[in-house]
Amino acid sequence: MKFDIPLLPPKSDVETKAVLKQLAVSHRYLALLNGRSATIPNENILINTLSLQEAKESSAIENIITTHDEMYKAELFEAYFNNSQAKEVSRYAQTLRSGFQQIREGAPITHSLIKSIQKDLEQNDTGYRRNPGTVLKNAATGEVVYTPPQDLPTIEKLMDNLVEFINDNEMSELDPLIKMAIIHHRFETIHPFYDGNGRTGRIINILYLVKEELLTLPILYLSRYIIQYKADYYRLLQSTRESSDWEEWILYILKGVEETAKQTLHLIDGIKELMKNYKQRIRTELPKIYSQDLLNNLFKHPYTKIEFVEKELNVSRLTASKYLNLLTEKKMLNKVKIGTSNFYINEPLYELFAQGVPPAQPFEQIKTVTD
Repeated sequence: MKFDIPLLPPKSDVETKAVLKQLAVSHRYLALLNGRSATIPNENILINTLSLQEAKESSAIENIITTHDEMYKAELFEAYFNNSQAKEVSRYAQTLRSGFQQIREGAPITHSLIKSIQKDLEQNDTGYRRNPGTVLKNAATGEVVYTPPQDLPTIEKLMDNLVEFINDNEMSELDPLIKMAIIHHRFETIHPFYDGNGRTGRIINILYLVKEELLTLPILYLSRYIIQYKADYYRLLQSTRESSDWEEWILYILKGVEETAKQTLHLIDGIKELMKNYKQRIRTELPKIYSQDLLNNLFKHPYTKIEFVEKELNVSRLTASKYLNLLTEKKMLNKVKIGTSNFYINEPLYELFAQGVPPAQPFEQIKTVTD
């Protein structure tokens, strides 16, 4: 089924009463998330750990499934770890972090950046689709549900319009969260690449919120919400194409922002509590080795190793080894051998992420809340 895709911005009034009511709630929780994230002493703790969680969930939407353990191993020792799906998740996290650094340094979201995200994710350099034949099918029935633009000139025209809509705030006075919902829908509707559209689009979501200064760090865990309500996600993508009625799609994304922010607040509070506990224990039980840098190292990733401590604390290998072994003796770390190297696992941090977060409020309740 083909659709005429009008240029952005939308001609209809998308800021309905229900949308504006949900928008206020979503902004409130996003502001809380930004404030809470600033209380973690080293931003890399959140950037590293939460980008991995987002990578795991975003990849799972595309049926790229891995365990937490496989994901952490692929992130740290790819040289001898052969789980291809875990490597894909790790690559997603690295691509997200790279894009974040570029946006933080003032780069706009350009064709070049979008293509580089897809290139890094898919490990190919094919760029926008040049050949016809791409269709989106119902996974269960095989029925074609949507045919995106088939020719390169149309794809480039629509992507030009989308990139302008993303970067030119004078083009539309819509609230950035509403714009993000529209940007994501439009990107997935253009479907500009042969592969990787979903994951590329979800990275663009995060980068856009950083660009608009609604997120300080790339820690909005939106893919978890999408995978919990995956059927609604695909249903609303399609129904909005068919009807050009944006309200329910925008409500879905705004509700996702609210619920995701709540879940990420839960994780940040968990990290803070664990760090507080470890700080007190190290100061009491191992006062001679305590430093904020050591504490940060133990929480930047569930796994650490001698080389990381040596580099980040600027100490000798012997000293780094001594620190980690003392922490292991006090049962603050679990020492494991992988390949020829010793690694040290922060088990409580590992368990925090493995246990996950409280489930998001069902999407169906939105209508009750906003009517």
